[in-house]
Amino acid sequence: MAIPDRVTLYYSPRTRASGIRVLLEELGAPFELHTLNMAKGEQREPGYLAINPLGKVPAIRHGDAVVTEQSAIYIYLSDAFPDAGLTPAIGDPDRGAFLRWIVFYSSCFEPALIDKSMGREPPPATRSAYGDYDKVISAIQSNLSTQAFMAGDRLTAADLLWGGALNLMTRFGLVPKTPVFDAYIEKIISRPSFGKVAEEDEIMAAAHEEEAAGSA
Repeated sequence: MAIPDRVTLYYSPRTRASGIRVLLEELGAPFELHTLNMAKGEQREPGYLAINPLGKVPAIRHGDAVVTEQSAIYIYLSDAFPDAGLTPAIGDPDRGAFLRWIVFYSSCFEPALIDKSMGREPPPATRSAYGDYDKVISAIQSNLSTQAFMAGDRLTAADLLWGGALNLMTRFGLVPKTPVFDAYIEKIISRPSFGKVAEEDEIMAAAHEEEAAGSA
């Protein structure tokens, strides 16, 4: 019998979908993985394009709802499973900061880092979605310099997003290593959910690569 609250996560290892899997673990939400072998191009097959026409992961199905786009999924799931305490409720003073930083990630942080990694000059400030790279990094660091977590003094889903992202981007050299960032990253990624998903991702990724090589 189907479990009404069960979430289907359309998934491939070592992608943005890994962060959603961490979130589901932290929420204690019942979920199943619909894995896509991106080494074989399964994300571009018609069945999945009907879920997300852009052929990207993550995407989720929850009952009759289908949600794509990483930031939207963080908000949706943390609101759908409020008992975990990872989302400030509407009316909570921290709700605004919670929404701000999740949306800031996709609307400002990622575009700024993509431009930096590609060596591209951003458009003029009046036409740029994020202003400039230095201001984006400064805004994040200033926020974490004054409080323990992104949306205040308690862990929220926003921290699961940012902790994983900052860990990856500092390792790639796209975000500077600073004492503020280092302390925050360690606090977030030391949670058991991150280690569990990372370990299982390595096993799954190796199996996908082997499968793709065998079908070549």
